[in-house]
Amino acid sequence: MKIVFFNHKGGVSKTTTAYNIGWMLGILGKKVLLVDADPQCNLSGLILGDKFDEYYFEELTKEQNIKDSVKMAFGGKPIPISAATCYSPERNKNVFLLAGHANLSEYDASLSLAQNSNNAISALQNLPGAFNELINLTSQKYQIDFVLIDLNPGLSAINQNLFILSDAFLIPTNPDPFSIMALDTLANVLPKWVDWSDRMKDLFSEAAYPLSDSRPKFIGGLIQRFNIRNGKAAKPYRENIEEIKDLMQGKLYESFKKLNMVFDRETYSAASIPVDFCIAEIPDFQGLLPKAYESGVPVFAIDDDEIHESGTVQTEMKTKRDRFYQEFETIAKQLIIVKNHAKSI
Repeated sequence: MKIVFFNHKGGVSKTTTAYNIGWMLGILGKKVLLVDADPQCNLSGLILGDKFDEYYFEELTKEQNIKDSVKMAFGGKPIPISAATCYSPERNKNVFLLAGHANLSEYDASLSLAQNSNNAISALQNLPGAFNELINLTSQKYQIDFVLIDLNPGLSAINQNLFILSDAFLIPTNPDPFSIMALDTLANVLPKWVDWSDRMKDLFSEAAYPLSDSRPKFIGGLIQRFNIRNGKAAKPYRENIEEIKDLMQGKLYESFKKLNMVFDRETYSAASIPVDFCIAEIPDFQGLLPKAYESGVPVFAIDDDEIHESGTVQTEMKTKRDRFYQEFETIAKQLIIVKNHAKSI
């Protein structure tokens, strides 16, 4: 199952969320391909850690990334796309990284032209299906169960392309007025992208890399990056949280439903996804985050001896770590149920 993490507003922790959920799926025994489609390469940085610079300059690995893996298609070379070689972190061998590239956006103009030329320019006909071909071949190579795709915060042709090749999507957000405005935009833009795919599939059906037959469906949203007071979101955030939930179960769901971009109610029920489609409310990681960066793992995977604290501080951090473990374990299990249930119906 290919799942896109997308919100065209930045700073909503979509990269960290994709990383955390992917890592947890790996802990649960699923093979996960993490696709970094953001030129900032933050997801690649989280996985590669101290090996980041080395990875992009070493001869063996410098072209093992999403941009160079499709350059034959975008460069018009008569060489077929092949599976990428992926990096797998030592502490989770079920996780595989299709690394990002800082210059990925160089392909955006030609992809936009290809997607809007109605296949009138034959030299561009293989571009819209190129990323799908790469991801499919790489998934086959590593026997992947879940592909998690981290998009950059924008409405580019590359984001459109990667969105329409997915099977499902999650919308990370945070409780502020700008996030609410962004959700309004997504309710209009995402169905337009799917409508384009519906109209174009036949035109690209004879291409070497045809468009995907997938149809992205809304799994839900995650509200994150807020402070806790007395066991719940602090007062400045609560009204925004409720407004986001209203938008997700109202305008977003109804907009997606018109284009068959939602699962049936039985699937949501089987996965215990609430009627407001808020899969989780995830507070700020606070002091655990720098320790996670130092250890090269998500906050919930920090070992006791990596906390480097004592007394009450250590106890509180271990409690928070374990709480985040339970939170992301629940989310990962929900995605497994959605995948299995959707396949069975």
